[in-house]
Amino acid sequence: MIRFSKYIWIYIVLSSLVLVPGIYSLITWGLRPSIDFTGGTVLELTLEKKLTNDSLREIAKTNAIDLVEIQQSGKNTYTFRIKPTTESAVDAFQAQLGKEGGKIDLLRKDTVGPVIGKELLSKAIVASIFVVIAILSYVAYAFKSFRFGIAAVASLVHDMLVMFGSFSLLGHFFGVEVDTLFVTAFLTTMSFSVHDTIVIFDRIREYRRKDTRTKLTNVSNVALTETMGRSLVNSFTIMFMLLSLVLMGGETVRWFAVALLIGTVTGTYSSPFVATPVLLLLDKWEKKRNEKR
Repeated sequence: MIRFSKYIWIYIVLSSLVLVPGIYSLITWGLRPSIDFTGGTVLELTLEKKLTNDSLREIAKTNAIDLVEIQQSGKNTYTFRIKPTTESAVDAFQAQLGKEGGKIDLLRKDTVGPVIGKELLSKAIVASIFVVIAILSYVAYAFKSFRFGIAAVASLVHDMLVMFGSFSLLGHFFGVEVDTLFVTAFLTTMSFSVHDTIVIFDRIREYRRKDTRTKLTNVSNVALTETMGRSLVNSFTIMFMLLSLVLMGGETVRWFAVALLIGTVTGTYSSPFVATPVLLLLDKWEKKRNEKR
């Protein structure tokens, strides 16, 4: 048996090293929303000739295009983020780029209306809140104790902050945007994290039914020792697949795979090293409260 509960302070330090920069980034810079949530058009293309940013902005101004940002990547490849406008204006802008920059190779053209963007954002928030409440209620009911439910939600909050903080940092330093695929990855991560947590909690419950005298600390150590191998094998199988998608899956799914990879790593960590310690701390707090009565 490995005495995992002996090193709770190490888990707190490790989590803090990841959470503090992410929370600071979220407060200072926030997330970088894609057009899925803000509305507008993303136009990515390659020109035959290189044009300066001043020339590009002048062309946009001539065609009544309000540019949010211009990014250049590779050889003469440009990505334009455009505020909501008409389709004809975007087409005219694209045609003018062809006249000034030569042959155009259109790589991407996505348009989302501002109303749809706001609706997607509100639905994503509602879905996340619903998931948290549903998980808290289900775990508390299944294990007949709100301590288990609170511990499971604590690990979910931990994973949520890690993912949002990571993408806030990636957005600030590398221009990575948060879109609907990120929300999908986030919700998937929540289910993955809770799945591992329930496996550990179920093993703890089984041992507590057989032996009520043994301290919860010792029971949790036995449960973690027995389930750790299974969790690691399961998680590494997923991580290898996601890593291959990150490296070779192409630009379209790269950041979706990165979000899932971050979620898988933090979900694997949080089940034994966040949810279980929180359960132990809640148990100690409840015992002290009962002793004072």
